[in-house]
Amino acid sequence: MFICLSQKVAKRNHPRNKYFLSDLLNFLMYKSLIKINLSILFFFILQFQYAQKIALLKYSGGGDWYANITTSLPNLVNFSNKQIHTVIDKKIKVVEPSSVEIFDFPFIHATGHGNIFFSETDIQNLRKYLKNGGFIHFDDNYGMDKYVRREIKKLFPRQELKELPVSHPIFHAYYNFQKGLPKIHEHDGKPPQAFGIFINNRLVLLYTYESDLGDGWESEEIHHDPAEIREKALKMGANILYYVFTN
Repeated sequence: MFICLSQKVAKRNHPRNKYFLSDLLNFLMYKSLIKINLSILFFFILQFQYAQKIALLKYSGGGDWYANITTSLPNLVNFSNKQIHTVIDKKIKVVEPSSVEIFDFPFIHATGHGNIFFSETDIQNLRKYLKNGGFIHFDDNYGMDKYVRREIKKLFPRQELKELPVSHPIFHAYYNFQKGLPKIHEHDGKPPQAFGIFINNRLVLLYTYESDLGDGWESEEIHHDPAEIREKALKMGANILYYVFTN
């Protein structure tokens, strides 16, 4: 009996058994790591697949359509994704108004300091885009007001831009702006105003004037705006995105 017990103990403590247990443990840990890594990979695939996309409008006319492409829009996307949990692709696409690509983007931003011009082909395509669920935000970066109003009139000749009241949901979509559109840069010292075009009671076009939200989205070293001013601009921008993606 003693011999049998000794043999059993010997077998249990045999180096080959130790290696087997070690290999088994490593194998189980490896499988667990695979499951964890696959879960992480699956999460990022979902994030990429279902991420909303936004674009910057490259218009004709000589104005600096590219004004907000370096830090402004990327900062807004980063802020929105982090603070209000949107899932927006960080890559900002540049689209032309006559392109079929615009239909891939539920939100298109346009800005600048000068002339903006839409051809008849641009007008037809943009009108179709807006009537089929698209949204355009024109943000006057100072100097484009008379041009953008002219082109919006070409887009919707039978409609007038309507000023949005402070009670409009876009000012309360996530953050609460009791006084409506915030003032970011002074420019001519006029009060900030938000105007809209509606199709079947749906806001399809937003024009922000005498506010300059886009400059407020820029990194601190661009315009040296105080942190509270940049935060206010980013919160209003996040409201716009939240409103667009939930309406």
